[in-house]
Amino acid sequence: MSSHHREIDAPVLIGDIGGTNARFAIVPDATGPVLEFPIVQTKDFETIDAAIAGTVLRTSPVKPRSAILALAGPVDGDEVKLTNCPWVVRPRTMIAGLGFRDVVLLNDFEAQALAVIALGSQHLEKIGGGEVEKDAPRVVLGPGTGLGVAGLIHSAGKWIPVPGEGGHMDLGPRSARDFEVFPHIEKLDGRISGEQILCGRGLVNLYRAVAAADGIEARYSLPSEITNAGLAKSDPAAQEALSLFVTYLGRTAGDVALVFKSQGGVYLSGGIAQKIIPALKDGAFREAFDDKAPHRSWMSEIPIYVMTHPLAALEGLAAYARNQAAFGVETRGRRWMAQPS
Repeated sequence: MSSHHREIDAPVLIGDIGGTNARFAIVPDATGPVLEFPIVQTKDFETIDAAIAGTVLRTSPVKPRSAILALAGPVDGDEVKLTNCPWVVRPRTMIAGLGFRDVVLLNDFEAQALAVIALGSQHLEKIGGGEVEKDAPRVVLGPGTGLGVAGLIHSAGKWIPVPGEGGHMDLGPRSARDFEVFPHIEKLDGRISGEQILCGRGLVNLYRAVAAADGIEARYSLPSEITNAGLAKSDPAAQEALSLFVTYLGRTAGDVALVFKSQGGVYLSGGIAQKIIPALKDGAFREAFDDKAPHRSWMSEIPIYVMTHPLAALEGLAAYARNQAAFGVETRGRRWMAQPS
């Protein structure tokens, strides 16, 4: 056995590090309950090491031997910059300064994919479709700061997350109304990708495009204002923007489901999806997802779920930390180990 296949020793510090918030917990062993800690605002600490030392290690009754951290940003090299905050993750510094034997860095969407397996039915809100086909591929989409997309396949007895950059696929107009709205959507280098529409700032982009298409003033500039007005049906442009948002999300989710033939289900993660459940349930989202001739019949059988657990990524990381053999997570190039003394 090469050392890279050695189990990551418990207790394990797990962390879900976003641009604004960092969430930490400790998995003491294979069966014991997870120890939770208060959510950290990234702006309150100069470094991630200071945040871990100050909020976890100082108060924890259990000293972690290893860390598995999910990051919003690509893991490449010994210094990993985060996309939306100034923290830089330096695993060698963590090993030296915080006493870890092992540090593993994963992509935040891999953690969401792991959560798909970890979450019980009480944390899944179903939006149509039939039953989950056991061991069939699954996909997770998360419209948030950007649009995260990952697959999850079962092979050789393990669940294997497949992270990628699916948020950057082209998104095109289809209905007559789409052709009126799309010319007003802000492009990125001449094209409209999923992330130009299917995320927080994308919803603002879409709302402004709806207002421009109708020659009216855009009143709102925050995603939360648009979702609130859209759900309350208090502003026609916000209401239509939300309706188009769920339609395009349904089409995109359907495309990813076609790629993976994901009869194990489609899972929507993150705060936006949780907040707009009423809009996702009003029919347009599911219709857009199913409308994939010649495959409408099996598309309509695929169950879609909103993951409602507030700490889904941590649940995914905890499931992996407890039972590493059940998951095919590739750690080469993403695992740092203390040199044996």
